[in-house]
Amino acid sequence: MTDDTLPRLLARNAARHANEIALREKHLGIWRSFTWADYQARVRGFALGLASLGIRGGDAVGLIGDNRPDWVMGEVAAHALGCRTIGIYRDSMEEEVEFLLAFTGASVVFAEDEEQVDKLLSIGDRLPGLRHIVFTDPRGMRKLEDPRLVSAEELLRRGAERPEREYAALVQATRGEDVAILCTTSGTTARPKLAQLTSSALIRHCEAYLAADPKGPQDEYVSVLPLPWIMEQIYAVGWNLISRMKVNFVEEPETTMADFREIGPTFVLFAPRTWEALAAEVRARVMDASPLKRRMFDLGMNLGLQALEKGGRSAVADGILFRALRDRLGFTNLRSAATGGAALGPDTFRFFLALGVPLRQLYGQTETLGAYTLQAPGRADFETVGTPFNEQIELRVNDPDANGVGEIVTRHPHMFTGYFGVAETPDLRDGWLHTGDAGYFDAKGRLVVIDRIKDIATTSTGTRFSPQYIENKLKFSPYVAEAVVLGDGRPHLAAMICIRFPIVSKWAERNRIAFTTYTDLSARQQVQTLIAEEVAKVNATLPEAQRIRDFVLLYKELDADDEELTRTRKVRRGVINQKYGDIIAAIYGGQGEIPVDTTITFQDGSRSRIRTTLTVQRGDAAPAKAA
Repeated sequence: MTDDTLPRLLARNAARHANEIALREKHLGIWRSFTWADYQARVRGFALGLASLGIRGGDAVGLIGDNRPDWVMGEVAAHALGCRTIGIYRDSMEEEVEFLLAFTGASVVFAEDEEQVDKLLSIGDRLPGLRHIVFTDPRGMRKLEDPRLVSAEELLRRGAERPEREYAALVQATRGEDVAILCTTSGTTARPKLAQLTSSALIRHCEAYLAADPKGPQDEYVSVLPLPWIMEQIYAVGWNLISRMKVNFVEEPETTMADFREIGPTFVLFAPRTWEALAAEVRARVMDASPLKRRMFDLGMNLGLQALEKGGRSAVADGILFRALRDRLGFTNLRSAATGGAALGPDTFRFFLALGVPLRQLYGQTETLGAYTLQAPGRADFETVGTPFNEQIELRVNDPDANGVGEIVTRHPHMFTGYFGVAETPDLRDGWLHTGDAGYFDAKGRLVVIDRIKDIATTSTGTRFSPQYIENKLKFSPYVAEAVVLGDGRPHLAAMICIRFPIVSKWAERNRIAFTTYTDLSARQQVQTLIAEEVAKVNATLPEAQRIRDFVLLYKELDADDEELTRTRKVRRGVINQKYGDIIAAIYGGQGEIPVDTTITFQDGSRSRIRTTLTVQRGDAAPAKAA
């Protein structure tokens, strides 16, 4: 019998490598290690404890909270019982949580702490199928009284009362062809769908990926991507169990980079938004440095970028800048790094390659078990996402136009089995997944992804453009956190921009500009001028017809809680066009000022009224000056 389920892989590792470190977690400032034997024992306790509560094969088990060992262990324990797991993003609003738990009929949820338990209890009356809530962190729980609450330690105690052979029998009975994971898709257009993934497909696809980017017990990984996302399932669960790559969990989101530096991982994958934020943070720190240090930074970056253009590295730049910077970021031991989930701007890509980070871009979808293409190592490749992992992965471009651009479609042996609760899957035809992405193959056969087909826009004058491409250029600025480029069916391009508040506020303080809130700061004329200069820099790199003429600084950041972004931080353009329709109409209507009176919702459900006036920055002359 093959090791085609996660519990079987865990049992194999516990039998062969019992005392080898599998996981680490930082708790109260101290790194706590779990060996494979510890991992197996806790999973066994959870599984038998769940069985004692009446949880059976076929039930759905929810998981919500920060990335923790108990999150992963709860998932594997559920699979040992033959249950299906549904991961929920920790910052999901009550409405989202209710929808996912009701839709899947979850009978039990692993909730990390009081914050998540409160969320579940507030919607519990609307979830009659939810019988148990397992919590790991007991802080603040004594005041809560609900018969569904069970502590993780109580669950382990219940599991310890049952014979170990019962767990062995459960693991033996698991089947790789059964659906094990209900994985949420990005949901850029509506509520996320749930892709049904089997254990066998996950494991076999992980093996194909590992063949293209090998990992082993000597490798260290820090789990910072959301665990419900398919790529974190690949790394923190699949790769960990298959290659025995060590997975480390940080203490708190706020301590991520400090904990990251202590581990010094050998592999990292960040979403583009994180790479952009890191690059912006580095440049922000340089702003606060002495004139000498700023000149050294500029010299090092220029030398590094020049060497990169020639296909090499600058020893001088490494000596005066990059070696120390890699150490500060925790990148000293990196042997492999990746970005995925959305396109990464070429300027940000160049920044990290010049820094010496072995960054590569990958491409995939939840339905394909995550990534299936990867750039070749050691090559400065900014535009493509590389080639498929192996010959089993088929990739083609349907109905290409004169430039070879068409819809990307793909298939391989280890894909999803359809969407949960959906009778038909129109995106899956004859085994081929129609991704909805536009792309083409370059002269070397590498895939280039342009944008979502529905998002590629055309102005009223006939100019075609990719909003995402221009947005990524804008976000290379340390002052720009998010941007939405407009212009489809309009005479020219415009943009709505969100400032990067931590950095712009620091800039404002240094320039003695008084402000109170995000809304107040973004309305300051000095900030408007600052961003106008950044827009002009981007315009100078674009064809004239694709330059941004007008822009406004939004009064708030785009937020997944307001359904403006997906949980993986992709822009929901349909929501943006509807929600900010009046602002967009005013921009193109020639208004100089736009009054705003609206209400925003915070993560805890509270609301706040915002009244302000947006100033439209007319940039008709700025592109010409910049050029």
